[in-house]
Amino acid sequence: MLDELKTREKEGRPIQVGLVGSGSMGSAIAYQIGLTPGMRLAFVADTDEVAAKRGAARYGKPTHVTTDCLAALRDERIECDVFIEATNSIVAAYDYCIGAIERKAHCVLMNAEVDLILGHLLQAESKRHGVVVTSDSGDQHGVLARMMEEVEMWGFEIAQAGNMKGFMDRYRDSEGTVEIARKLNLSTKQCLAYTDGSKLNIEMSLIGNEYGLTPRVPGMEGPNADKVQDVLDAFRFDNYSGHGHVDYVLGAREHAGGVYVVGKCDNTFQQTYLDYYKVYNKHPYYLFFRPYHLCHIETPRACALAALYGKAVCTQRMGRVSDCYAYAKRDLAAGTRIEHAIGSDEVYGLIDVAKTADASNHVPQGVLDVEDSDQRPVTKRAVKRDRPITWDDVEIPAGRMADLWEKQKSLFGLK
Repeated sequence: MLDELKTREKEGRPIQVGLVGSGSMGSAIAYQIGLTPGMRLAFVADTDEVAAKRGAARYGKPTHVTTDCLAALRDERIECDVFIEATNSIVAAYDYCIGAIERKAHCVLMNAEVDLILGHLLQAESKRHGVVVTSDSGDQHGVLARMMEEVEMWGFEIAQAGNMKGFMDRYRDSEGTVEIARKLNLSTKQCLAYTDGSKLNIEMSLIGNEYGLTPRVPGMEGPNADKVQDVLDAFRFDNYSGHGHVDYVLGAREHAGGVYVVGKCDNTFQQTYLDYYKVYNKHPYYLFFRPYHLCHIETPRACALAALYGKAVCTQRMGRVSDCYAYAKRDLAAGTRIEHAIGSDEVYGLIDVAKTADASNHVPQGVLDVEDSDQRPVTKRAVKRDRPITWDDVEIPAGRMADLWEKQKSLFGLK
């Protein structure tokens, strides 16, 4: 891949990349593209002009700066082979991606929310237009997808795909998040989605849908672990009955931010070699882990995979096996407005088996997101803390999200 990119650089045929979202992560992506041979940042867009200019400055080379992403995508004078979606929006992100798909640009989603919530619609559109829509390489689910492909090639069965979380507080609110968000250069809403576990559950839904893996319980088991090697004692893999699952460990601070894969190999011939290779194991279960994920640093890889080879990192290829559902973060009285769906003071998200949760009338977390009006979902009756939000519990206003969800339901066979 790198040789091909260097050749493109030498021959003056760089991959032209468009970027929307120039916050903490987006501006870092712009910087990384500036370091990557054979790539150019064709444009950087953000509704905040100051942020867009900051991203362009991070890139450090001439590029088009705009507050109107859709106009840039419609402008045939601006080349765009790959489009990176790095906003915190869902409906607007969907519209940006559709604009890119319609001009035959591949899409890389550094936006797990739109990826999970409306990704099946985007995948359907991408197939119609012959382009790739893919998760980013640097998010946890993207790193896991790469690892799992390799582990399967080695002849292992995937027993578990896992995340390592250093800290989580499902009941954290915005007020308690402001200071840490400031220190991390994140928006309060974004930081809260990390802290309350919603982002973890969204990302594990994505990798679950890529490989057909499910959680053992809503929200996964998430046992405490001092170090990643404790994974082999923290779970009872023999109870998995041959089916792979997604999960995480909490507290493994040495490698918090990393990911792991547990592969099963009951071949005694291989066992001797694997012991010699010093692979952590409790035969027949073997632990492979990566102690970090590098977010923006790995984004150009996803761009190159799509542009050079027409290959995706992660596409939810097994369908909607799991989804992330909304649960009450506190006791919600009747008439409570749900101001934000993800990074919320009212709800947090838990992964669950889609067939089971849908049958129980549970509401996917992202469906509660409203971007195109001042209206918000409102509870019709009281919901106790830690209870799932059902369709009977909440009045969801008409709008783009509701319309797009209805459109997407036909892909799942939901009524």
